[in-house]
Amino acid sequence: MLFPAPLDNARQAYSAEIRREVDAVVQQVRGVVARDKGGAVAVETIVVPDPGPGEAVVAVQACGVCHTDLHYREGGIGDDFPYLLGHEAAGVVEAVGPGVTEVEPGDFVVLNWRAVCGRCRACRRGRPWYCFDTHNARQKMTLLDGTELSPALGIGAFAEKTLVAAGQCTKVDPAASPAAAGLLGCGVMAGLGAALNTGNVGRGDSVAVIGCGGVGNAAVVGARLAGAARIIAVDVDDRKLATAHRLGATHTVNSRTDEPVEAIRELTGGFGADVVIEAVGRPETYQQAFYARDLAGTVVLVGVPTPEMKLELPLLDVFGRGGALKSSWYGDCLPSRDFPMLIDLYLQGRLDLDAFVTETIELTDVEQAFARMRDGDVLRSVVVLE
Repeated sequence: MLFPAPLDNARQAYSAEIRREVDAVVQQVRGVVARDKGGAVAVETIVVPDPGPGEAVVAVQACGVCHTDLHYREGGIGDDFPYLLGHEAAGVVEAVGPGVTEVEPGDFVVLNWRAVCGRCRACRRGRPWYCFDTHNARQKMTLLDGTELSPALGIGAFAEKTLVAAGQCTKVDPAASPAAAGLLGCGVMAGLGAALNTGNVGRGDSVAVIGCGGVGNAAVVGARLAGAARIIAVDVDDRKLATAHRLGATHTVNSRTDEPVEAIRELTGGFGADVVIEAVGRPETYQQAFYARDLAGTVVLVGVPTPEMKLELPLLDVFGRGGALKSSWYGDCLPSRDFPMLIDLYLQGRLDLDAFVTETIELTDVEQAFARMRDGDVLRSVVVLE
């Protein structure tokens, strides 16, 4: 259809203005997407909107490949496909929405998946690390065709940029390596916090850690930071035990060849450990942790079980052994308190976060990194986007 010249010019000017407005509120970036259960992930174009109230857009610099991302891909967490994977990340705030005061563009941040609300009953009681109403960005990132994406743990950081709630951004010292700092966003913080926060490991304590993957080895490091006198690492893989020893374990036990409860008791004068951290998330290893602790000792469950798992323990043993049976959510961390402190320790050379970075990879390598993780070949593969 032909328009008179003035009308046609007006129409073109209006269309150009619309295009400018669209370009102003969305960005197109690359991201790793899991479209269906068990299917291989792929790098696709992601549409990221400008931040709305309480939101921030972060230019991701590094993101660790975590078992949780694999669980999302396998449908073990939900079926809200397609998922934008990645959550263990650090980057730089690019833009913030109205009402955001805690961070500003240019801040170097570690992303966290428990942005506390400050209003729920846990927050009001002064226990924000148990917040019952953590929040994520309200807007959705999408594929090019408008399909809404579910970001892993509300973050979705296997992407060049991501949209999050501003409370999911914790400002830390920009001198830290993004590849190392981002690991505090999930696995390393879970392990450190299991020892430091949940287990309350103290100077001179004996500690056993069952399961020495990324989380378990971080618990070993946490126990060492706390001043534990004896740290016993238990696993079925000698490679992981060697890493645990390098990171601070004083003793190692291969539970394929040695009965772990007996071994832990023998190494603690026949009594059991003051704190036993279970970083596997299976009933049989939890039972080992329960019986490997000293009377009045503490068991910390940081390994994540699956919904169908059941645990049976004689109630008389639960009563008679006393002590505490705890679960550790995200290392019971408060990001605003713990992340800056741990980054300071890292920069002082007292916390070797770099030791957890086995390799750095590109976005296109995530599927291969899942295979290496399953085979136990790495502590962490880290996607680097700088």
